[in-house]
Amino acid sequence: MIDYALAVGSARLTERLFGTSLDVLRDVQGRRVGDILHDLRSPASDQTLAQAEALVTGWDTAPLTADILARAPRLRLVVHAGGGTDHLLPDGCGDLTVFDVGDANAVPVAEYTLAMILLANKETFRAQQLYRRRRAVVDREEEFPSAGNFDRSVGVISASRIGRLVIDHLEGFPGLRTLLYDPHPSARAGLPPGVVHVDLDTLLTSSDVVTVHAPVLPETHRMIGSRELSLLRDGATLINTSRGSIIDAGALEAELVSGRIQAILDVTDPEPLPAQSPLYDLPNVLLTPHMAGSVGTELRRMGAAVADHLTAAAQQRARLPVPR
Repeated sequence: MIDYALAVGSARLTERLFGTSLDVLRDVQGRRVGDILHDLRSPASDQTLAQAEALVTGWDTAPLTADILARAPRLRLVVHAGGGTDHLLPDGCGDLTVFDVGDANAVPVAEYTLAMILLANKETFRAQQLYRRRRAVVDREEEFPSAGNFDRSVGVISASRIGRLVIDHLEGFPGLRTLLYDPHPSARAGLPPGVVHVDLDTLLTSSDVVTVHAPVLPETHRMIGSRELSLLRDGATLINTSRGSIIDAGALEAELVSGRIQAILDVTDPEPLPAQSPLYDLPNVLLTPHMAGSVGTELRRMGAAVADHLTAAAQQRARLPVPR
């Protein structure tokens, strides 16, 4: 058994992760202590933090600073219902064991990306707009001579957790070639043999669709600028489900306003875009409000992953660090 507390940040997120009666956590080999914590700095949270051996956090959880951790002397484990924990522990994790359920969150991002790749290659979005405008027969062979998902190239930027999952999905479509840019030597490990490793310029010039999955790092900030965007083929599609700051916003807007390329943007810089941004109305841009990650029913997958981590921790308590 393990004593755990919930501090995911909001009642709504708690319900969507674990159900209205926290039924997803029903089989966890542990005991939930205290009320659900929405404010870790309130006096009411003191007793709960003092009892907790494990703490479940989420996107809305405030950072676990050193003074908060000092109020949790039994705490040995943090399970984060999100995609990364760098922001969560600004003062370091000390001897805590920290897990995130990013693998579960990667699933819908990769599914979204795959769907958009296939629809982009099929020129679905342009076809929809053309059909709406004409409201008559459309000669497909005349209007869409290059549409389709056969003999097309997809460029994946970064063999990250999500990038790898996208590559795995693309293996199910033998008509698509997969190019990968990732400068890290470890990127080649465990990937399908058909993936072609190329430099960034080659990927940009050779791909019909480019999908961005690079992590946010100093070296990836605005790594795709005006020069890189100019290398994209006329009519190519750029998909970004990572972070808007990886692409130079001004350069991207200029290319999209010109109409030379297409873009499917689930993230932007800034996010959201200003109301006056032309990207909202451009026919060659599809904007979605950060929908690729877990939302709605998909949050339950993340909740189940949290429950699995708690149960595994309860079963392996002897392997966890000694309490501080």
